[in-house]
Amino acid sequence: MPDKIQRIKGTNDILPGETEKWQALERVIQTVMMRSAYSEIRTPIFEKTELFARGVGEDTDIVSKEMYSFEDKGGTSITLRPELTAPVVRSYIQNNLQQIAPTTKVWYHGPLFRQERPQKGRYRQFYQFGAETIGSPFPETDVETIGLYWEILTELGISDAVVLKINSVGDEASRETYRQVLREFLRPNLGEMSETSQRRFETNPLRILDSKDPGDKAMTDHAPKLVDYLNESSERHYKSVLELLSSLEIPYEQDDRLVRGLDYYTHTAFEFTSDVLGAQDAVCGGGRYDGLIEELGGGKVPAIGWASGTERLLLVMEALEKSQSLTGLDCYLAIPGDEQRPTATTLIREWRRAGLSCDTDLQRRSLKAQMREANRQNARFVVILGESERKNGSVQLKSMETGAQSEVSFATALKMMLGQV
Repeated sequence: MPDKIQRIKGTNDILPGETEKWQALERVIQTVMMRSAYSEIRTPIFEKTELFARGVGEDTDIVSKEMYSFEDKGGTSITLRPELTAPVVRSYIQNNLQQIAPTTKVWYHGPLFRQERPQKGRYRQFYQFGAETIGSPFPETDVETIGLYWEILTELGISDAVVLKINSVGDEASRETYRQVLREFLRPNLGEMSETSQRRFETNPLRILDSKDPGDKAMTDHAPKLVDYLNESSERHYKSVLELLSSLEIPYEQDDRLVRGLDYYTHTAFEFTSDVLGAQDAVCGGGRYDGLIEELGGGKVPAIGWASGTERLLLVMEALEKSQSLTGLDCYLAIPGDEQRPTATTLIREWRRAGLSCDTDLQRRSLKAQMREANRQNARFVVILGESERKNGSVQLKSMETGAQSEVSFATALKMMLGQV
């Protein structure tokens, strides 16, 4: 017998029973996005490698260690997308979306690819959903974008288990001042820091604050705070963001370690975390990136966005027993004998067209087995079409909730299942 082919390490099959939970989450996401006038955008799964090198940063782990890159037959370096902000910005520039409206508000959901160590909630093919607000530099735009994710958490009933952590990385002038201060603070102990942080000391010192190395974290516990070095305009922007969050009763925590190392990131940086995930507690990350569009060949256009791991958010929902599901049939049509099958086929098509979710037996099993199947599928009603009922133009309609059963006409059965009787 040939060997069974297994799925690739770090990937995951989303099976029936789980897909319904995904669909329920996706429905909430779509509803919240539509309410806030965000339109869905879908970009290719692969892009030129250069897009991510410039848009994510060559010094990042994503670009330097984790991307799936290859050359196509034409010699072009191609990468399976590891994130979605850069593709959205590329699309914004290429399709001149700024000519349609001064503010572009888009959302997305799709698979991403990173070659990292697989662990619970982190796969090599994984899913993210997110939103980008492009064209406005004002603090109320930051709060609208952050508030979008808060609304999703609220709709899901899990906002109490998630914390918004926030910081400001200021404008370029503020960050340059802070870089010098941070280097002077770190310099005396530089030789004791991790190799990665020593390399970043000159090229990207802000990212040292984000190091996961225990020694690095201990040495930076008392580092100067970036918010103490914001210039007047940056401080004013951040103060307005915090005031607006408070006015919306969106709780937040100041996190001085929350930074973005690349120059095109500006002002607001934020994460949503949840203790139920353990040490790897982030479920969403985002920030303002006023320089990215210019970095990728567009104009000087301000923007802010966030992305959330779908699998990680589902883990939070599961831990809190908030997993939602679209499972459960409206009706299961049980057929005791072969003579009833033509009539059953016609009935089930009519009921589906009327908007009911319906299933029936395709294995020609016994009536008892069909009733077990109806129960397994959590059907609201079981409809039994026996031979005598078929001749009378009727069915036995049983409510699985109450156990009540009665013989009714085809038309009355449909009305009862639709709640019209």
